[in-house]
Formats: sequence, C-alpha cells, structure tokens
Amino acid sequence: MPRANRHFLPGHVWHITHRCHKREFLLKFARDRRLWRYWLYEARKRYGLCVLNYIVTSNHIHLLVRDQGRGEIAPAMQLIAGRIGQAFNQRKGRKGAFWEDRYHATAVETGEHLTRCLVYIDLNMVRAGVVAHPSEWELSGYREIQSPPDRYRTIDQQALLEVLEIRTAEELRRSHRQWVEEALRSGRVGRDELWTEALAVGSLSYVKRVHDALGVGARKRAIEVVDDRACVREAPPDYTADYGPKIGVLRR
Repeated sequence: MPRANRHFLPGHVWHITHRCHKREFLLKFARDRRLWRYWLYEARKRYGLCVLNYIVTSNHIHLLVRDQGRGEIAPAMQLIAGRIGQAFNQRKGRKGAFWEDRYHATAVETGEHLTRCLVYIDLNMVRAGVVAHPSEWELSGYREIQSPPDRYRTIDQQALLEVLEIRTAEELRRSHRQWVEEALRSGRVGRDELWTEALAVGSLSYVKRVHDALGVGARKRAIEVVDDRACVREAPPDYTADYGPKIGVLRR
C-alpha cells in the first residue's frame, strides 16, 4: 500500500484521516477515544493547532484543521498518535504499531465544499450503522459545536465561523443542525472516497492552485472533475470497515 500523503500549505483547511493498524478496533473503548480527544486538546494548547471538527471512531479518526502556517500540524499529529499508542500498549502489555501507516491529508476549499466535508465527518458513525444521529456519538465535533463545553474546548469556534463565513455562534449551531438534518433526510450519508483519497477537493480553479502549489508532490496526479467537484486523486487508504456484530461493543 502506498504511504499516505501529508503535504500542507499555509491558510488551507485540511481533512486528516488516520486509521488503526490493520484496521483493528483499537479505539473501541470510550476511555481510549476520550484520551485521543484529550491529546487533541493538548495539541491545540502546545502547538496552536486550529481544530474545526473531528470524530473518533473505533478504528480511525477524522480531523478537520486550518493550517496556521507555523508548521503546527505535523508535531500535533505526532504528539496525539504517539501518546495514544504508548498509553494503549502499556495498558494492554502490547507491542507494535498502533496506527496504520501515516495519516492522510486532503485540502478542502472553503464554502460549500467545506460544509459538505464538515457534515461528512459528522455522519461517520451514522454511515457505519452504529448510531442513528451524530448527536448520539460522544466523541465528536458535532456535540461540541452544538453544545460547547465551558472548559477543555478543542474546536476553535471563531476560526470555524470565519471559514464558513457565518457571523454568530447561534447562527453556526442552527446552520450546522440544518445541514446534518438535510443530509439525513435526503439519504446523503454514504461513503464518499474523495474526502479520504484525494490531495485536494473543491472547485476546478481551487484544485489547480493546490496542484501547482504542491509541486513535485502532485505533479504526476491528474486533475479530475467528479460530479460538481474537482479533485486531485491520491492512491486510497481503505477506511471502510465491517462493523457487523461488533456494533454493540462500539456503543460503549
């Protein structure tokens, strides 16, 4: 399997995906998922990681961030992944890799494309058949956006308002709920490989700019137009999983 890409450009929004080694359900217990979110919070404090959305599933994570141009993403991801793997292996007396390969990053154009990516992340566990609504999954940005905690916030609400061009927190919560409910009503909850297999997703002009800026990293990748989106494809890491009878365990 090719190594997942991790190119970053200042000012861009990136959808990051990272899965557990061999697609194992190493994050099946809530305590481990909560620990992942704790280290996400620490990464925001230590490195200034600008978090826009996230979800921690039982065998992979989705993270939406804005690159602040300080080289903060790579050390933040190293901190989170390293501490989670170390804690799990120590507790279980386990040796070996916790994460599969490197994380994958997709540049996402702001505006409508970012809105769709935000909702795609929110609906991850609905898509897996584990919950009926994203509000039912504890370790998610959906809950934090809808009910921001008084302490230990991981999402930068002001940055999210800016990239979505929304003026107030109340308008953000209302619009966010509407986007999710509309996707649920219309049945738009299926897997969309572009969000996890592309170098960039957005309008044709945006993807061309990213393609040129990435230089050698994207030179051999052709720009494609899929439905109403342009993209530069990357060789796919497989994030699908057969939850099947394990769904009961995953609800913990």
